Amino acid sequence: MSARIAYVRVSTNDQTVSAQRHTIENRYKVDKWFSDEATSGAIKAKDRKGFGQLLGYVREDDTLVVYAIDRLGRDTIDVLETVERLKAKGVTVVSIREGFDLSTPVGKAMLTMLAAMAEMERTNIKARQMAGIERAKAEGKNLGREKVIDDAAVVQWRQDNNASIKGTAENFGISTASVKRACRSLKMNS
Repeated sequence: MSARIAYVRVSTNDQTVSAQRHTIENRYKVDKWFSDEATSGAIKAKDRKGFGQLLGYVREDDTLVVYAIDRLGRDTIDVLETVERLKAKGVTVVSIREGFDLSTPVGKAMLTMLAAMAEMERTNIKARQMAGIERAKAEGKNLGREKVIDDAAVVQWRQDNNASIKGTAENFGISTASVKRACRSLKMNS
């Protein structure tokens, strides 16, 4: 007997799956729910705990309902691999927001276009972000965390105590990479 499965996902702790769940419940009677909360879409679908459980549960002739296709993944390859994995198990995928059944040829074509558009938008966002960083650097703005390690003190303590990089890191409660950077910044052989 086939089942209707629903999957919901949110990326951060300050989001909830309730809106997705409400939308799905208003259109479908769901037999089994799976979710991933505070789980980035950057994590491949098969590596998410809830989605992994879903993959182990679904059977041939089941229908998987998602609020939106981006709940399955954030890049073209992951979304398409996920849909193909589900299709290979005989599972139909329905996306409410996009309004199509991804098991049909038209649905698969639309899925490919939507996933490609989403990937292009992420690339554009990244390009705008990098342009902003370059502009901030050109304006002399400091980026990143403020430096809290006194390189000179780290190097001096290491020299005074004839200490190893590891010993120096333990003394200051910093990483060995931080000790190496301090030594490089003051041109001390590490």
